[in-house]
Amino acid sequence: MALHFVVESASDAGEGSIVTLTGAEAKHAAVVRRVRVGEAVTIGDGAGVWLEGEAVDVSASRVDVRVMRRVVRERPSPRLVLVQALAKGDRDELAVQASCELGVDEIVPWQAARSISRWEGPKAVKGRERWASIVREAAKQAHRAWVPEVSSVSSTAQVIARAAEQRVLVLDPTADDRLSAVEPDGRDLVLVVGPEGGISADELERLASAGAERVRLGDTVLRTSTAGPAAIAVLSARLGRW
Repeated sequence: MALHFVVESASDAGEGSIVTLTGAEAKHAAVVRRVRVGEAVTIGDGAGVWLEGEAVDVSASRVDVRVMRRVVRERPSPRLVLVQALAKGDRDELAVQASCELGVDEIVPWQAARSISRWEGPKAVKGRERWASIVREAAKQAHRAWVPEVSSVSSTAQVIARAAEQRVLVLDPTADDRLSAVEPDGRDLVLVVGPEGGISADELERLASAGAERVRLGDTVLRTSTAGPAAIAVLSARLGRW
């Protein structure tokens, strides 16, 4: 399979044109992945444009790719949104990476009541940038035409507000209904995953009052790092993406 790269300039490129990789992308292509002249590569802009081409000039600081084919892929609909509670260590980052590879369309960092990690002030900006970097690399690895959006950190009230227009599904191992039985109705599907200590009773009550649905994945309890990706995989199958 051809190597894939993401560059914003791809949005204006047409068949026969040259797209140039520079900076970190060029170094990754030439030094890390050892792209050679004549090798097939794909390039996207992260917003639907998909280019197929071949390397025509390669150096450590610059890689030129001639575009052989251009297509524009539609944004997936309905969208899959992961509301991932902030967690200690790298567990939330593991969830973000895997969910991106498995097909999530938006990721929302959630400052849950039981989140040990706290994003405030400059840390909130750095945290979002860190997650966006993880998502970008995961999208390249998965050869995705659309790079998922990483939203600003949300409070519980902001997560609850999404229930007014989107279908909110709260992962709860004590719920009666299974996620695999959910019938998509055309609305975006928002998966809410709690931190290590789980979603508090108050948060569950407030979410339910706003119209959110409590669902479970199965008979076991998954870590916060695996629950979201597992749920994304289930819903990708339900939506016919897989």
